[in-house]
Amino acid sequence: MSFRFTLACVVVLLCLGAGSVALPSAQSAQAVKKGAAPKVGPVAPPTTDAAKIKSALAAGPAAVSKDATVMDMETMKVLRKGTNGWTCMPDGPSPGTDPMCLDKNAMEWAEAWMHHKDPPKDKMGFGYMLMGGSDASNTDPFATKPNSADRWIDTGPHVMIMNIGDHFAGYPTTATNTKVPYIMYPNTPYAHLMVPVK
Repeated sequence: MSFRFTLACVVVLLCLGAGSVALPSAQSAQAVKKGAAPKVGPVAPPTTDAAKIKSALAAGPAAVSKDATVMDMETMKVLRKGTNGWTCMPDGPSPGTDPMCLDKNAMEWAEAWMHHKDPPKDKMGFGYMLMGGSDASNTDPFATKPNSADRWIDTGPHVMIMNIGDHFAGYPTTATNTKVPYIMYPNTPYAHLMVPVK
């Protein structure tokens, strides 16, 4: 079975199963009921450890987040030790609400990105951002705010597939339509597939 076929199956299953993904917060439940993504900012990130933990756990399905480690991405402080190999991080300083849960391989990708190093080769990573996210750029992995000609890129609830080299061929490389799968950071070592689930 080819890698591309396997990836296609993952994407199809995620899209077909999107309606059954449980969003674990009241805000996201209201958003789903109204048929809209969670509120897009500016949103003040949580400041207390308890609020950060609650924010982080909202990023993934309960089956993943309930036993995940919770880490503050800005300080790398572990707020709660987990047991299932997943790490969830609270909302950060961007206009939208954007906590995330990453598996072990995706955490290696994120650590490489944070230190401006190449991610490990051939270690596919998976992440949840079920509260959605805001990004300063679709092409610059290290942008902290959009350039004067751009705007924040807001993507609703989605999952991410990282570290699969050039197996993204055929997917859009722009964030013109964030309601369909697209590649973020194309032509960089941090290219990853964004797959909306709502």
